[in-house]
Amino acid sequence: MTIRNDLPSPLDPETILPEDPDESSATFSLAEDPDELYDDLPENAPSLHAAKASSSWENTIQKQYADQTDEQIVALAQGGDSVALEYLLSKHKNFVRSKARSYFLIGADHEDIVQEGMIGLFKAIRDYQPERLSSFRAFAELCITRQIITAIKTATRQKHVPLNSYVSLNKPIYDEESDRTLMDVIVEGRAQNPEELIIGREDLVSIRDRVDQVLSGLEQDVLNAYLDGKSYMEIAEKLGRHVKSIDNALQRVKRKLEKFLEDTKSEEEE
Repeated sequence: MTIRNDLPSPLDPETILPEDPDESSATFSLAEDPDELYDDLPENAPSLHAAKASSSWENTIQKQYADQTDEQIVALAQGGDSVALEYLLSKHKNFVRSKARSYFLIGADHEDIVQEGMIGLFKAIRDYQPERLSSFRAFAELCITRQIITAIKTATRQKHVPLNSYVSLNKPIYDEESDRTLMDVIVEGRAQNPEELIIGREDLVSIRDRVDQVLSGLEQDVLNAYLDGKSYMEIAEKLGRHVKSIDNALQRVKRKLEKFLEDTKSEEEE
């Protein structure tokens, strides 16, 4: 396999990656479709999905790399070891999923964001340089996050509705220096220890009440279920609604929360 140098790097090449892409030691290429990552595997090597279904295969691979660090396995993948590449993608997929859930994307399935994160993980494997960087996991986290954000920004520029209709639940309520986010306010009502609500309780209750006022009962139920990690299908089944109804509700939530944040910030500036 050969490296694709026409692909954009997830990081600043002047600070992280080699000045000349040809200097990279990686020897594999990134497919346009993540599923194509496995097209070059030998016939006797199962695909990622087949590996999941075969415990014996998993056990063999686990034993093969059990005594090696991620950095060592990355070196093997960069040297053309397709199985090492597949192992790393499989091993860190749950980490990618956890990162992807930090982004609230209306109109796009969660798996779409996971796929972007997997591309970021692949780029991390491709571009990692132990002599210039910290641990592979830290580098992978940065690449995954950058890939997701880049996909969102690209979709916004292209006016791609499903991907540009998003609002970050980690956005500060008042200003960029505020420690309290919209996510904190939404989940605050579930706190088990009342003592945690003593400081600033009146302000938090006020904000929470205002959020409840702008969202309908269905919208609150849908948002809470989404924050609990449920998929569109799971939410639809739980609430007895069509998946499209859930998507529409989340779109309304997005618009209302954005307006709420804008109004709150304006009130603070007055």
